[in-house]
Amino acid sequence: MIKKAIVIGIIILFIVGYVVYEQRIKQQDAVMIPSVLTPTSAPATASSPVNGRYKDGTYNGPVTDAFYGNIQVAVVISGGKITDVQFLQFPNDTAHSVEVSNQSLPQLKQEAITAQSAQVDIVSGATQTSQAFMQSLQSALQQAKS
Repeated sequence: MIKKAIVIGIIILFIVGYVVYEQRIKQQDAVMIPSVLTPTSAPATASSPVNGRYKDGTYNGPVTDAFYGNIQVAVVISGGKITDVQFLQFPNDTAHSVEVSNQSLPQLKQEAITAQSAQVDIVSGATQTSQAFMQSLQSALQQAKS
């Protein structure tokens, strides 16, 4: 009987410790996210077509599920080309999602600017994040073509 009580007590302590640990991680997440990933608000705007692939302006993609959270991007077109990709939403509610976002989002952003499209390589270890990024960006680019 005493052994049972000790085992139950250890399990309860483990659960309480885990909950406290997760709460501390969540508090640190806001500090860990670099400013390049900080969500911004970018209104959808557009100007007349330029001699480029896309119309100049800022276009918001839809919110897309990335398993660990949502991704939403805004693409900035200048001179008919992709000049910036802003992250309006991205997974950042757990230590793991922050780590994945910190690793993958700058890489995806740079690849999209280099490729001038949403067709970018999937980042190893961030498959769902990469796919959600491509979906949101592709939709935003469709708006820039219209």
